[in-house]
Amino acid sequence: MLMQKKKLSLKIFFYTASTIIVLIWLFPFIIATLTSLKSFEDIISKDYWWEITSLNWSNFKEAWVDANMGLYFRNTFIITVPSVIGTLFVSSLGAFALSFYKFRFSKAILMLFVGGMLIPFQMLLIPVYRFSLNTGLYDTFQGVILFHLAFQLGFCTFFLTNFMKTIPGSIFESAKIDGANAFRLYRTMALPLTLPAMTALGILQFTWIWNDYLWGLIMLQSDNLKPVTLGLVMLKGQYISNWNIISAASLIAASVPLVVFLVFQRYFIEGLTVGAVKE
Repeated sequence: MLMQKKKLSLKIFFYTASTIIVLIWLFPFIIATLTSLKSFEDIISKDYWWEITSLNWSNFKEAWVDANMGLYFRNTFIITVPSVIGTLFVSSLGAFALSFYKFRFSKAILMLFVGGMLIPFQMLLIPVYRFSLNTGLYDTFQGVILFHLAFQLGFCTFFLTNFMKTIPGSIFESAKIDGANAFRLYRTMALPLTLPAMTALGILQFTWIWNDYLWGLIMLQSDNLKPVTLGLVMLKGQYISNWNIISAASLIAASVPLVVFLVFQRYFIEGLTVGAVKE
């Protein structure tokens, strides 16, 4: 009886603490949502953030049309989708080679990928900027995509290498005997087996690259090439800012990663937990 009461008390404490943490986490989102539905007069005249006269859904239309969020969305998709696909493809090839082929300096190469993850991005801003100017990659989509691919490659290769090493190498032996080359082994056997991990990694990469601000700021100058994160900054005026429009635009920008995560949530959880429990 005492044990049951103790378990019940722990459950009550757990769910209460979890609810409080979730509410604290959602608090900025609630404020942004209410701000996006206010008129500019409500923002400057009301004393409390929860006070609102009427719901102004037109703020979202104004953010999309007048604030040019449609263009910034297009630019972000042009940058994000090729970056994610390219990173997953190149990193999976590297992880396949490092996992199933024994060659000299393989561990050193893997450590090189891991070491690249430890370098702060701030140290690379000036070299990246100068390199992009000298190579003609500055202020182009191609430049931003290539640098996203380069800087995400270390983590992705390390992640997929650790996953592929859990796959028994014996399953590839029969295919080798039948004359399958290395790329066919990767395409027909390794890639399907690592699909859950690649799905989880792809969701993470999509979220990180979509929300990136630093490399877009360093690499892009033209307004018609800037991603959505830079577009949000451009909505802020020098003296007066329409915080209702900025909040509406921020919610629109956050909706895409949220939808992607909700749609692929099951695959994301499977990718992170696969191999965690062995029968």
